[in-house]
Amino acid sequence: MRPLAELIAEQGRTVLVPDWNSHADDGGRADLLASLQFAREQVTDSDGMVLVGWSMGGAAAAGLTIHAPELGLGLTHTVCLAGAFIVRDPIFGEHPAAVLSGRDDSSPFTLLHGVSDAVIPVAVSRSFASSLEKNGWPVEMVELAADHGTIAGAVYDSAADRYAAATDSQTLAVAAGVANRIAGVASA
Repeated sequence: MRPLAELIAEQGRTVLVPDWNSHADDGGRADLLASLQFAREQVTDSDGMVLVGWSMGGAAAAGLTIHAPELGLGLTHTVCLAGAFIVRDPIFGEHPAAVLSGRDDSSPFTLLHGVSDAVIPVAVSRSFASSLEKNGWPVEMVELAADHGTIAGAVYDSAADRYAAATDSQTLAVAAGVANRIAGVASA
């Protein structure tokens, strides 16, 4: 996510990217909660944060947003990039769509998903957007000309079996568009 984070920071936003191990015994829960605490300590108004997550991080961001009041966390907005809403979020161990009802403090979501995503089909975000709407959560669903990696400024390295920071102009152009959307909700 380095290219995307840099593009957002270039627009005058403070950006913190968690370093978490999703393969840890706890699914990265401790890493993510420590990153959240670090972020809260770095900003003057932790209720003004915009939370962004990609793939499994999108599921984690959704879980944090849904449970934000219980954590004493106010969020301005949550942006999920190709969110993996079909799996349990790594922080609370729940499917985000299953715990949306009965929440009084529902901050807005923007779901960005690439129409060429072969890892997590765009239908997953469409379904989560529908669940959010049915439960009274403000949501915007945007489908982009992107795949699973390009939406976050990444490319898949098949030899290493992981995503890496992109350097090609086409992927960086997609990431720049995503960064503009994120900076836009941060300004709202």
